[in-house]
Amino acid sequence: MAMSPEDMEKRRQRRQAQLKKQRAQRRKLRLGLAAAVVVLGLCAFGIYYFVENTPQGEATVQSAIPETTASTTAPTEETSPVRESTTTIHLRAAGDLNVTDSVVDAGLAASGFDFTRAFQDVASTLSDADLTLLNLEGNIYGETYGTATTSAPYKLLTALRNAGVDLIQMANSCSINNGLIGLSSTLQAIRTAGMEPVGAYASPNEFRRSKGYTICEIQGLRVAFVAFTKGVGGRGMPAGNEDCVNLLYLDYDSTYKKVDTEGITQILSDVKAEKPDFTVALLHWGSENNDTISSTQESIVKLLQKNGVGLIIGTHPHLVQEIDYNESAGTLVAYSLGDFFGDAARGGTNYSIILDVEITKDNVKGTTRVTGYSYTPIYTVTKSQSADGFQRVVRIEQAMQAYDGNFVDKITKACYDDMAYSLTRIASRTSGKG
Repeated sequence: MAMSPEDMEKRRQRRQAQLKKQRAQRRKLRLGLAAAVVVLGLCAFGIYYFVENTPQGEATVQSAIPETTASTTAPTEETSPVRESTTTIHLRAAGDLNVTDSVVDAGLAASGFDFTRAFQDVASTLSDADLTLLNLEGNIYGETYGTATTSAPYKLLTALRNAGVDLIQMANSCSINNGLIGLSSTLQAIRTAGMEPVGAYASPNEFRRSKGYTICEIQGLRVAFVAFTKGVGGRGMPAGNEDCVNLLYLDYDSTYKKVDTEGITQILSDVKAEKPDFTVALLHWGSENNDTISSTQESIVKLLQKNGVGLIIGTHPHLVQEIDYNESAGTLVAYSLGDFFGDAARGGTNYSIILDVEITKDNVKGTTRVTGYSYTPIYTVTKSQSADGFQRVVRIEQAMQAYDGNFVDKITKACYDDMAYSLTRIASRTSGKG
């Protein structure tokens, strides 16, 4: 059921080789089509030349195509590449990774820390996309690790990167749990691990340079990512450093009633100036352990979509919530993906989803939209539920199949039954009927 670190690395290498091969095949096809067009053009010219230069009434058995020593291969600079009519990419998103005592314990190893096994089973799902992201609720700030500090070992990041994660949302309740120094340390650690943080900045200068967004080129599409949070754990940002975290509300340290329309609009206006093909917003919003969608959340959705956002991915409630896909508009709002990995102590926080969103660009019309979605149900298996006593996140359907097949590392019967229940809850919650 699980993939070893070697298997994960081989899988990543195979996928990179496949993508490289596909791009080479597309280039070869375009060149072949261009060469064929030139050959046909030369043939047509030859026929025209022969007809125009043959005396009227004179019979001939000469070939209609005059002999030529000219090359039939078109110079590259004289041909136009043949574009595919559409380009499709897949983004995958997981929910909250909460840095707690049990999460840190999941990485304990003889050599210190190694979180590979915690993500082994979902690594194939996370990495099988053009880009994968999740929300990190914690810092990489050194010891002491765990719930009290929400600080995690650096090895947590390397395990996430090896499992296929590319972007880390850092605009959330834990952004400044260890002050601006902790935030800066975390951002640097994320980049060192080979990923990119979104929504938080080490200094006001860094914010001004980035203008509050990140743009990634994915299969030729320029996709902009913005991230905002409703607040930073009830704290106020240090004076003069308010721009270090993108905020949804003006009253972000109290009642969350006044949406920062001007600030949000300014960032999205700067995004528009970059003319991306598509814009994604990662929102840390809503209420913890609560299904209520507030009126301000609804107004934020309208504001973002009005300003060019096509995909909204929500976190923070720790519960799976409704997915609103508007096929005709080509937009999608996932209000909350639930907890990707955490304590799993409260009901509903032990299961969640990894969302797969299909985004397609019409290269003729120049429009890009969401054209479909699916998800993988996942579950946090706690120490008491696992055969080896280690907490991990697994794909529900595969874990249940392993139990049915009597695998050595199978889950407990109680866990199996709860997974079956979780599948029904996920289906009802994502449909808005839960």
